[in-house]
Amino acid sequence: MATFFTAALKGFQGSKEEPPKGPPKDGKVATLPNGMAREEFEEYQRQLLEEKIERDKAFAQRKAERATVRMHLRDKYHLAQELAAMVHSEEEEEEEEDGAGAFAFLTRLREVDLSELRGRALGTVDEVKEKCALM
Repeated sequence: MATFFTAALKGFQGSKEEPPKGPPKDGKVATLPNGMAREEFEEYQRQLLEEKIERDKAFAQRKAERATVRMHLRDKYHLAQELAAMVHSEEEEEEEEDGAGAFAFLTRLREVDLSELRGRALGTVDEVKEKCALM
């Protein structure tokens, strides 16, 4: 497997391709894992490489799908520049109308009709009691 990757790397770099190294010349046979024959080991390595390539393809596909979804969501929820400017200007106008925050809240609180508010609250409570009795 290492020779395969080395040959592939050298192929990408444009150097002359060396023939893959064979068994050692001193007569010693390289030991293969789990007592596999050389052909079995090469087939096993080839299968591992194919599985890795398939996993990489699937990962790249999922990554591309996620990127596409992100792009569509960005486009869908992206405000146009003019619209964003309009929203910001409206917010600024509301803040100016609100005045000094707490002080403006207190002045508006004086304008609330408490008897009307109390009547609404009691009416809502009565409606809830009727609905609960029916359930």
